[in-house]
Amino acid sequence: MKLSLGFSPCPNDTFIFDALIHHKIDTEGLDFEVSFDDVETLNQKAFRGELDITKLSFHAFAHLYDKYALLDAGSALGFGVGPMLISKRKDLTPENLSADLKIGIPGKYTTANFLLGIAFPHLANKQEMVFSDIEPSLLSDKIDAGLIIHENRFTYAEKGLTKIIDLGNYWEELTGCAIPLGGIVVNRKLERDVQEKVNRLIRKSVEYAFANPKSGISFIKSHAQEMSEEVMYKHIDLYVNQYSVDLGIEGRKAIDVMFKMAQEKGVIKPLDSSLYLMP
Repeated sequence: MKLSLGFSPCPNDTFIFDALIHHKIDTEGLDFEVSFDDVETLNQKAFRGELDITKLSFHAFAHLYDKYALLDAGSALGFGVGPMLISKRKDLTPENLSADLKIGIPGKYTTANFLLGIAFPHLANKQEMVFSDIEPSLLSDKIDAGLIIHENRFTYAEKGLTKIIDLGNYWEELTGCAIPLGGIVVNRKLERDVQEKVNRLIRKSVEYAFANPKSGISFIKSHAQEMSEEVMYKHIDLYVNQYSVDLGIEGRKAIDVMFKMAQEKGVIKPLDSSLYLMP
């Protein structure tokens, strides 16, 4: 049985999925046709129902849980992993951000944009772009501030850019929870036993990667956009952790807190956690 699978080319995702797609583990009769896309492209593909299995922003998942089920394995949650609002300008602070500032965001349905909306609801002048284009757009003065995710948190300072606020820290201080960034979801059209098999295999793939951290190095490097190996593994260490093996009670709680807060802010419609969290 062949299933379509979408995830980003970022080191955390290629680290997680290497063993699965290269059959370093027993895939129990499943094969995978892989699409590599940035997170917002994956979000949009999910809205169109194009993929059987995909990485998805939790913000987008809140709008799609009737079509996709969240798996316990493969998620990106953690502390100190959140998006950052940065700028070329040195005068901008969390206290003086005016509504007319043009903000570059990595996608409407990204968790990063959701957190920006919670922290600064008045910042509505947003320009969507691929996450890797945000730093160049700041440097060329096309935008006033940018919301960065992924490996850009390791590179912005050396380019002369300045942090305005770490929205991950903001979230952690507000809730005490890990920040839910993205999860792996499976199309509900698939049989339940296939959904469970996919969850089991992704967990095994993560466990294999932890046990053999250098096994996928050539695959990870081939998609890492000329990132140094040091930065690559910093990225992996930051985004791949125990929540990637299994959400567990704390991971589920963090997602539930995020969705409840989003409901209170009117960002999403009321959700039933018994439907979006696996039993």
